[in-house]
Amino acid sequence: MMKALLPAVGAAGMLSIALPAAAQPTPPRLSPAAHQQTVAAFQAELNAEYRDPARSPLAATAQAAFQGLPFYPVDYTYYVPAYLVRDAKAQPFAMKTTTPRQPLYRKFGELHFRLQGRALKLTVYESLDLKQKPGFEDYLLLPFTDLTNGRGSYGGGRYLDLRVPPGDTMRLDFNQAYNPFCAYSTQYSCPVPPPENHLPLAVKAGVQSDH
Repeated sequence: MMKALLPAVGAAGMLSIALPAAAQPTPPRLSPAAHQQTVAAFQAELNAEYRDPARSPLAATAQAAFQGLPFYPVDYTYYVPAYLVRDAKAQPFAMKTTTPRQPLYRKFGELHFRLQGRALKLTVYESLDLKQKPGFEDYLLLPFTDLTNGRGSYGGGRYLDLRVPPGDTMRLDFNQAYNPFCAYSTQYSCPVPPPENHLPLAVKAGVQSDH
């Protein structure tokens, strides 16, 4: 989402590493007000999914009592530019999950960004099965863990849903980090965030959890 690349953030908040000639500018940054609206829409849709019996991971009794997911306060500082280093040579591998199931994934690349003043990177993956489905051809999964796991967020880590960008830059919004369905029911089989996707800081953004 190579260690040799250590992005820095310039005065305008953009990545200031040396990008290849083909790289495109980072997508425009939303204003704080527009960002707040975008995150509010994300939260509303996620809550609607959990209320919908056809889509919710919650048991019937939990759905009846459901009043909405707990979220960290929206924080604009967790909305950051990232530089994508694609990995065209990565081979498919069996992704570890919370069950014996091992679906095939492929490392799509690494995202390099800065958060809380630190240069960081996360690996982003594509599902070989999911990309065959209409509407998901460009879907990417960013599973990660951080220092809030089990201390404010789900102990098993959280996910970000991404789409393949037209260039090599994109924006990450940890305010849209959510829990896998396995956080609510053992009947689901969810990818386990790989060890290399552990962030050595507390990401106090996105969905919270008490376990």
